[in-house]
Amino acid sequence: MHFQKILGIFLIAALPVFSFAETKHEIDAKVDSALVRFHKEVNVADELLAKSAAVLVLPEVIKGGFIVGGEYGEGALLVNGKPTVYYNVASASFGLTLGGEMKDFVILFFSTDALKQFRERKGWEAGVDGNIAVWKKGKGVSADVTRINDDPMVAFVVGVKGILVDASLRGSKFSVIKD
Repeated sequence: MHFQKILGIFLIAALPVFSFAETKHEIDAKVDSALVRFHKEVNVADELLAKSAAVLVLPEVIKGGFIVGGEYGEGALLVNGKPTVYYNVASASFGLTLGGEMKDFVILFFSTDALKQFRERKGWEAGVDGNIAVWKKGKGVSADVTRINDDPMVAFVVGVKGILVDASLRGSKFSVIKD
């Protein structure tokens, strides 16, 4: 029975890496759903979105593993509320990773320079090309908007399902999805 659970976790981690990209229509629908979850879980979401230059929404990102782990998800960069470019996020890890989860990343760009640098890189890697402050807030907890605005990029983790011992974006690589 333990072997089946471990195998299931490995499959959760590995399968998305081998899957094909979703259509833009499918991604757009999931992005809209993730933004609804963002508004439900972060009660200052409207204020944060209004202050941001853009937002990268990566819905239903799957991350999991047992010592060896993986992460994959697809989403869209929204400028003025409209999808402009589609991205995927992927990472692989070795070390302290145990379990599996699915979550939404809502990454707000408060600096046009940070947005420009992000868009100019062919494969932007968190922790190498720049840092993202990650806020994992419980449902209904407000964020300190004045402190958040000090960071050029802030990621909110919402809609979390599952259990995982590892919750960072360090080493995650963001790449444009080609048509």
